[in-house]
Amino acid sequence: MRYGVFGDIHSSIDALDAVLFELRRRRVEGWICTGDVVGYGPDPGECIARVRELGPVIVAGNHDWAVAGRLGLEYFNTQAQAAILWTRRVLGAAEIEWLGSLPLTQQVGEGITVAHGTVHEPQHFDYLQTAYDAYLSFEALDTPTGFVGHSHVPVTFLDGTPITYSIEPRIELGERRAIVNPGSVGQPRDEDPRASCAVYDSARRTLEIHRVTYDIQGTIGRILRAGLPPLLGERLRLGR
Repeated sequence: MRYGVFGDIHSSIDALDAVLFELRRRRVEGWICTGDVVGYGPDPGECIARVRELGPVIVAGNHDWAVAGRLGLEYFNTQAQAAILWTRRVLGAAEIEWLGSLPLTQQVGEGITVAHGTVHEPQHFDYLQTAYDAYLSFEALDTPTGFVGHSHVPVTFLDGTPITYSIEPRIELGERRAIVNPGSVGQPRDEDPRASCAVYDSARRTLEIHRVTYDIQGTIGRILRAGLPPLLGERLRLGR
């Protein structure tokens, strides 16, 4: 099956719609979301509605659980805290309940595991950024492929001795186990401001990372009009 894989939407409906259009254009058949539907951006309700329409395999991000009151604000910086509190005010009870109901991990068939931060300790929402982080998650991974988010940087870790990583946009995984971060839809942090997503073919075990342009200036304008911290808009121009 061809899966559209995306995450770290962070309440940016312009970025999400651009990504979904691109993934549909590439004829994906199923959907995987690595969490953080909300946080930072101005469109939490719209993003929740769009994601729920898809019916994806989805896990909780730290911002999702924070908005739902399942994670303390002390784990977030000042700008993120302001966005979480604002998001709580503008969402309805049913939307907040849905965010709180999202699980820490999910599996797709027998081949794919999904988490937001790491596979080995998903409840801590740590970053998977180094070979040692990947080693710990590979030890806990009982499927050929894992998908994570949280760092907002597209990267693929490949199991082996040593563990390696790739930032290439297309990878043939073959027999190698892999943990993939598809990058961020709504707030990329690899100095490329375009939205990021992935297409994973589970039969061929091929991975493609795609970058998608969207209306960044429009999103910044809505951030400012909502009274959210201006830095949350400015960083979108820089992709960091």
